[in-house]
Amino acid sequence: MYSDNVEHLDNLKLFLKALASETRQEILFLFAQCQELTVGQVAELVGIGQSTASENLSILKRAGIVNSRREGKTVFYMPNQAHMMHQVEQLKEYLETCCPSE
Repeated sequence: MYSDNVEHLDNLKLFLKALASETRQEILFLFAQCQELTVGQVAELVGIGQSTASENLSILKRAGIVNSRREGKTVFYMPNQAHMMHQVEQLKEYLETCCPSE
């Protein structure tokens, strides 16, 4: 049971760390307007270099916030809504346990 909690907390920390960057938050908000984006599109829309966009998308992907699919040489990124909702629920449960309301 304890190891399950540690794993959940590790996943939650990874999720929150990925969202801690304003650049990654801006990238995430782009997906509200588009279902799929390439690294080049993200770079152009956010106003950052392609390598910076790629690095930030990689962090979001490791945290489960986005998924990707390859079509030839092009990689398309899309939000992973189910995982994000799960992590938000995990955060809510954690806060209710550690910080009960009066």
